[in-house]
Amino acid sequence: MAGQRPLEPSVEVRILPGQQPKRLLATSIMIHQQPLSIFTGRSNPALARSIAKAYGQELGKLEIKTFSDGEIYVHYEESIRGCDVFLIQSTQPAADNWLELFLLIDAAKRASAGRITAVIPYFGYARQERKDQPRVSIAAKLMADILTTAGVDRVLTMDLHASQIQGFFDVPVDHLYGSAVFIDYFKKLDLDNLVIVAPDVGSVKMARSYAKKLDADLAIIDKRRPAQNEVEVMNIIGEVTGKNVLLIDDMIDTAGTITNAAGALRKAGALEITAAGTHAILSGPAFERLEASEISRLVVTDTLPLKRTLDKIQVVSVADIFADAINRICTDESISTLFV
Repeated sequence: MAGQRPLEPSVEVRILPGQQPKRLLATSIMIHQQPLSIFTGRSNPALARSIAKAYGQELGKLEIKTFSDGEIYVHYEESIRGCDVFLIQSTQPAADNWLELFLLIDAAKRASAGRITAVIPYFGYARQERKDQPRVSIAAKLMADILTTAGVDRVLTMDLHASQIQGFFDVPVDHLYGSAVFIDYFKKLDLDNLVIVAPDVGSVKMARSYAKKLDADLAIIDKRRPAQNEVEVMNIIGEVTGKNVLLIDDMIDTAGTITNAAGALRKAGALEITAAGTHAILSGPAFERLEASEISRLVVTDTLPLKRTLDKIQVVSVADIFADAINRICTDESISTLFV
């Protein structure tokens, strides 16, 4: 089966007191084989099914229900003793998705799973990763602490809002990049006279990587945010007049940043404006803003399920890259080769 951990014999040698190594009398050969099981919570079952299919096996049997008072109940309906367990759960709001993941981890630990990996395509609360004003929570650190306390052995995620969140964990974190699927997609579109635009300063590093891989120019939008979820575009750094634009961001929430940026780029003389974001949160007025915006195409991944469809929105799947990463974790191969 694809992804099956190979048999790895290990030899344990016991030497009785008073014996010399050359007079070995007892040798025990133990063959270890750790089976792999993939389970999913309720936050994004479509992606989980696609990942399991790409890996080459069925999702494990799992019962999850919510009692009338809102309490969540989880139950593994098959033995996972000694298994390499992968739990797929995006953690978008509401917070129930986080709690469900914690319960899945705890139940797996109590069922004697061999190793537990939390596969979190979208890591919620990642925007609260620093104390930027007095008396606020660093929620991303809290989530990392709870995951570890619950009993997770490893975390697999994609496009964290801030890469330093990996340092919040005391367990290994494998950080995948949406560019692994986006780059191929945009190369096939063969957009000419292209400029990659970072919609804010925080996206510059990501945009520069895309510009290098797509052999395109780079521009940056300097913005000011008067209040949360409000954006005022200030300046465009770089040349966009008469060019096709690709706006790149890690997540799109209310779509204020991306649509305001598109409007400013159009006023500056940009031609076709395409936007891309790994995580399509799309809350509040996002769909209405996108519908009325200058963006001709928005490309997102399936790390989150879309709340509704829109002609402008195109979805590319990250199932294959997650399945490949799961296989590499199981067989102790390098993950970095997926994006280096």
